[in-house]
Amino acid sequence: MTRHVAGPRKGPGEAPGHPRRSAYPYALYLPAGIVFLVIFLVPTVMAFYFALTRWTLFDSEFVGLDNFRDFLAEQNLRIGFQNTIIYAVVTSGLKVVLGLLLGVLLTSRLRLRGFLRSVVFFPTLVSTVAVGITFAMLLKPQTGLVNQALALVGVDGRDWLGDATTALLSVALVDVWKGVGLATVIYIAGIMSIPTEYYQAVAVDGGGAWHRFRHVTLPLSWPATYSVIILSFIGGLRSFDLIWAMTRGGPGFTSDTIASIIYKQYQSGFFGLSTAGNVILFLLVTAIAVPLNYYLGKRQVAA
Repeated sequence: MTRHVAGPRKGPGEAPGHPRRSAYPYALYLPAGIVFLVIFLVPTVMAFYFALTRWTLFDSEFVGLDNFRDFLAEQNLRIGFQNTIIYAVVTSGLKVVLGLLLGVLLTSRLRLRGFLRSVVFFPTLVSTVAVGITFAMLLKPQTGLVNQALALVGVDGRDWLGDATTALLSVALVDVWKGVGLATVIYIAGIMSIPTEYYQAVAVDGGGAWHRFRHVTLPLSWPATYSVIILSFIGGLRSFDLIWAMTRGGPGFTSDTIASIIYKQYQSGFFGLSTAGNVILFLLVTAIAVPLNYYLGKRQVAA
């Protein structure tokens, strides 16, 4: 007796013998494709080209790799690279830790948790330049409210933005204050998506608050941690506006990052050189973010 094996079932309206079609007509992808082409691909290709030229608004001269050699020979580039990595590590690390702790706190049974969520998220909505100017005033050595508040408790303040040892760290802490709200929201969403049955199982086994955090919240909120690390670390590598608003890369060049060095080249009229710097920064961010994303993604799958 011959047995007939049934083939895959056809969807409604699908003719026999024809391959399965996409759920949406390809024409629906066209607007997004055009936007991606115009806003991302075309400017990226143009940047790579103009990085090889000495250009102005009306003229350009092809110079090959001279711009890249000149930018890599910049005397402050080593400091800028070091500051960029330190800034990205400090800001992303603090956002992960504080965002997780605030996320746990604001998903508990606090009476005012709705109001506190708004308070924590509010700095994210404020202009970065406005935040930088405001904190630059607050951190002034003589008239700033920070040093005046420290004087009330007998602590001598310092020139937070004028001291080479504290300038970059001061800006990084302001960046954390501004950005921790977004990290907290991501953690709140991740924690609230954890099924309550896991917490009930810990309670049945006699576990307390620490056991719930250690064995349920921390491992099961890894997708949120993954998102916060990627977003904040890439943002830290590209950070410019807050640093420029607060220190202009000073004192001297001690708080310069790669982005601020590039901007100073633009200010000086070296457009081709600064374009090459942007390409180098793009390649640097890609070289760090892609392996980091791959590593964290593998951990997420394993978890």
